[in-house]
Amino acid sequence: MSELLQTFIRHCLNFPIMITSWFVFFFPFESGFLWSSVFAIGVYIVSNFSIKKIQQRRIMKKHQMTLSEYFHIQQQLKEANKKIKALNSLYLKVRSISSFKQLFEMNRLAKRIISLVRSNPKKFYQAEKFFYAHLDSAVELTSKYTLLVSQPVKNKDMKLALQDTRETLESINTVMEEDLQSVLASDVELLKMELDFAKLSVKQTEKPLYLKGESENERKDIKYK
Repeated sequence: MSELLQTFIRHCLNFPIMITSWFVFFFPFESGFLWSSVFAIGVYIVSNFSIKKIQQRRIMKKHQMTLSEYFHIQQQLKEANKKIKALNSLYLKVRSISSFKQLFEMNRLAKRIISLVRSNPKKFYQAEKFFYAHLDSAVELTSKYTLLVSQPVKNKDMKLALQDTRETLESINTVMEEDLQSVLASDVELLKMELDFAKLSVKQTEKPLYLKGESENERKDIKYK
């Protein structure tokens, strides 16, 4: 379940709770409109916090994670989203179509990895290098590249540095593709197992049933007669 959907569910549950609490404070307790509203908002905040904790506990139980693991991964996802925003801000600073396409591909790969880890936090351990090193390198090098490429004067050393940076960024894209493949590896293996099971089930369904003592040749003889 996505974070956006969880937030939507929380608000759908909390809104009727808040309205009900307002009527309870306003009529039976005669708290007045202002204080009833304040108390109802307080109930909403407490209810939202409680439901959020329950959702987090369910996720941790589902993926067999400790509290510290879960919050560490959530923190890494927040940091990664900040870096994605930094990459997005560089689109208008690139000076060539090839650089734009390179940045677009880098962004696409990074967002896909983050999305997969958000949906299944346990996959974080299959993409640790992406979160701890590869994404940082991508943001830092792209930022420096766009800074240098925007300069009006470029000497020989700067041109060589820009060319080297472009090649390095291309290598980072390749590495990020490998990161994505690592994250998807368990899903691919699971799909293969399900396919094998499905094929076996189909074969068993197609296999004819024979009467006791009846052979396949006898069944064929009866069919041709």
